Amino acid sequence: MTIESVKAFFEENGLTYEIREFDMSTENVERAAQALGVEPALIAKTLVFKMKDAGILIVMKGDARIDNRKFKERFQVKAKMMPAEEVLETTGHPVGGVCPFGLKQELDVFLDESIRQFEKIYPAAGSRNSCIEIAPDELSEITGARWVDVCK
Repeated sequence: MTIESVKAFFEENGLTYEIREFDMSTENVERAAQALGVEPALIAKTLVFKMKDAGILIVMKGDARIDNRKFKERFQVKAKMMPAEEVLETTGHPVGGVCPFGLKQELDVFLDESIRQFEKIYPAAGSRNSCIEIAPDELSEITGARWVDVCK
């Protein structure tokens, strides 16, 4: 899986996004922002949460935090992140490279309103040293993601 599944997803869907790979790790917001030379907010971090029957992905701006009250109101469960081993097993991507493309299992994808303010954002591309540049509305369109407001 990982970056190869992202490339396959793009190819299968006729998408031409350039996957940027770095010699340094981009596995967290700070490192990704440094590698790209952008502010941390522009890094689109993707978190995986455990739900009653499955997992969900939430993409948010890099310096945002989940608001537990908003999360519970929206999803009717307490916010609980999926353990790293389960993230890899479920998404096919390692923590630090999780993205809403080329997923091993079909998961519901949500985009937090926090990323809507930006013209371009930078989600990972399946590995701990890769990303793409994409507009938030394009990300919603190609992933079928729904918009939510679950961050502080």
